[in-house]
Amino acid sequence: MSSKSNVRIEQLLTIEESIDELSELLIQVVEDGASIGFLPPLDPSAATLYWQNVLAPDVILFLAKMNDIIAGSVQLHLCTKPNGSHRAEIAKLMTHPNYRRNGIARSLMQQAEERAKQEERKLLVLDTREGDPSNLLYTSMGYIQAGRIPSFAISANGELHATIFYYRIIG
Repeated sequence: MSSKSNVRIEQLLTIEESIDELSELLIQVVEDGASIGFLPPLDPSAATLYWQNVLAPDVILFLAKMNDIIAGSVQLHLCTKPNGSHRAEIAKLMTHPNYRRNGIARSLMQQAEERAKQEERKLLVLDTREGDPSNLLYTSMGYIQAGRIPSFAISANGELHATIFYYRIIG
């Protein structure tokens, strides 16, 4: 669609103005088969409710925009436990199906990593369904597979899928 240079990453501090676009993003990626905790068909009210409850003091939300349209998002969850103040989790990396192959996911990951460093986090963790294209992205960015849990997530057709846990030391 567009070139990678048209991708703009920004932190979202409030949801209200973007909730319709975010809900549509979530619906589209779930419909396309993404394993991010929801099953298709995702009801618009459930998508809206999800986004209304995302932001918290320990959750940083980044959006990717192309031509002022939300094309993707990622969350950085800062661990608030005393023994985990050095780590954060990458969560819900999404790229709208119409905007894939534009470097959006990589740009979002890089922004999340930069913010984690600013927050003095030294360890990033994440998980993803085994076999998804995201596995290639994570390994290409230096994430190391820490383990695999079989039958972790169920798909719309009832099939059980393994999840892979990754980590990366960033500081």
